[in-house]
Amino acid sequence: MPTVTLPDGSQRSFDFPVSVHDVAASIGAGLARAALAGVVNGREVDTSYLIEDDAKVSIITARDEAGLEIIRHSTAHLLAQATQQCFPGTQVTIGPVIEDGFYYDFATGNNFTPEDLTKIEQRMGEIAKDDLPIERIVCSRDKAIELFRNMGERYKVQIIEELPEGEEISIYQQGAWMDLCRGPHVPSTGKLKAFKLTKVAGAYWRGDSSNRMLQRIYGTAWTNKKELKQYLHRVEEAEKRDHRKIAKKLGLFHTQEEAPGMVFWHAAGWSIYQTIEQYMREKQRQHGYQEIRTPQVVDMSLWEKSGHADKFGDDMFMLKSEERDFAIKPMNCPCHVQVFNQGLKSYRDLPLRLAEFGSCHRNEPSGSLHGIMRVRGFVQDDAHIFCTDEQVQQEVSAFIEFLHTVYADFGFEEIIYRLSTRPEQRVGSEGDWDRAEKALAVALDAQNLPWKELPGEGAFYGPKIEFSLKDCIGRVWQLGTIQVDFSMPGRLDAQYVTEDGSRQVPVMLHRAILGSFERFIGILIEHFEGEFPPWLAPIQAVVMNITDKQSGYAQNVEDALKNNGFRVASDLRNEKIGFKIREHTIQKVPYLLVVGGKEVESQTVAVRARRGEDLGSMDLDAFMARLANDVACRGRSVLENQN
Repeated sequence: MPTVTLPDGSQRSFDFPVSVHDVAASIGAGLARAALAGVVNGREVDTSYLIEDDAKVSIITARDEAGLEIIRHSTAHLLAQATQQCFPGTQVTIGPVIEDGFYYDFATGNNFTPEDLTKIEQRMGEIAKDDLPIERIVCSRDKAIELFRNMGERYKVQIIEELPEGEEISIYQQGAWMDLCRGPHVPSTGKLKAFKLTKVAGAYWRGDSSNRMLQRIYGTAWTNKKELKQYLHRVEEAEKRDHRKIAKKLGLFHTQEEAPGMVFWHAAGWSIYQTIEQYMREKQRQHGYQEIRTPQVVDMSLWEKSGHADKFGDDMFMLKSEERDFAIKPMNCPCHVQVFNQGLKSYRDLPLRLAEFGSCHRNEPSGSLHGIMRVRGFVQDDAHIFCTDEQVQQEVSAFIEFLHTVYADFGFEEIIYRLSTRPEQRVGSEGDWDRAEKALAVALDAQNLPWKELPGEGAFYGPKIEFSLKDCIGRVWQLGTIQVDFSMPGRLDAQYVTEDGSRQVPVMLHRAILGSFERFIGILIEHFEGEFPPWLAPIQAVVMNITDKQSGYAQNVEDALKNNGFRVASDLRNEKIGFKIREHTIQKVPYLLVVGGKEVESQTVAVRARRGEDLGSMDLDAFMARLANDVACRGRSVLENQN
């Protein structure tokens, strides 16, 4: 009879086969009530799963990440059941979990309205209150086809027919309703306590435009009402902070149909872009990087040799000239190896750090384009470090310190660290992988950083560390990365001469801190809601006169500030000063400088901050010292003001 080993190493023996629920109950009644599913010998299963042999078992509750995913998957089934009850004749297709929620695609003659979503959501609540048991049924493939064909569910029949013959099919039933699914699911509908339907959209069956258009209903689900409320607040905040709306209001950039996925930068937006580029250029110089520039258009033979043609060919823009095939570069790596290959390198030349603000183009699907967050033309703060095996850990450690400095300067304090390790399909020896993974882990541990391993999520050519940031409303953005590459240097004939005179292939570290400038600026727009810290603001101060009598003095103030390197404008229009202040406050200019007769007489400026604080009168030197300090603090001044 089975002996169950729990995560803490303790064991429990039973005289008969037991379910996951029974194991939870043997630990405590509270755990039994909280149990949503279990993990038996590494496999997620329902609480009803019967354990007949010795096994390692853990219980999944709503506190676990896996528990939340199971809640969302089960809520998708709840949505499907409620929809079919509210709209008889509707067929169900697929309903997966997605980030922060789920969706379900329906074949129906209806175009669902917001009122329909309210009706469906109310019915979902009623089914949840009924606390219907959710049961798993296993049957043969042929029996499942017959069952769903009799139900009129032709899409489910198609899904099952594509499965191998002889495969067992699992079906989940709640009340009289059932659906094809692998599971696991929560034990009963009563476990689903906090959900909200969010929107409806069209979607083609199988993503193929030649197929029928389906109705896709999106929703979100959480473990409790408090988490749901917090999420809905974040969504509301994100809508307010949409970078596309703010960019239009502040005149930062625009996109248009004639150049899909490309950005038209306006003067204000380009100022932000250039400030960031110059900042990164100086930081990279301080950290020993050489800035280079490589071609935009490269013969296809290089992409074939590097492996990019096979792996990313569909995403590359191609062109032909004089009977030769070319591609607009989708990434910089192969070109950087060409620079490394010019002139034989010695071990004394390593590490060699090559950086480029590389302009790349990828043929992203038009439906995935989103403002400047997802584009076809973008620039990366891309760099590649060529080093020896022994230098990997040191270079990774130095990079992490560099990255921390940059993120702090932009006002980000909370960083999430993930180490992605070897996938099943990979190149390089096991010894190479062992050394590389250890080097990355040691670099993280050396700085006492909390990190999580993502087994099997590394690239085929090597492991990587991913760095993600949390913005002011709690959203997580994956930005920086450092990747160990065993493959490309050898494929592209990179070599260096070792101390004993032999030839060796260098290790290549791919690294980025901001990722693409376009996406990073989009994140900044939403994080700051357009209120950029003074060092980034396109206009750092506006000088405004009260009457025409102060125009000459206002112009002198503007000139003095510009001559000291500040980005300043003047507003000398014949408008009331209150109107001018409101207008430039809406434009989120950090400082508003008002000059009237008193200021002219005392050779001062009346200083207001964009949020309305009256900072009083200052002489020009005092104001410039204040603004210079703000610029020197960069985004760190924002953190200090918030603490």
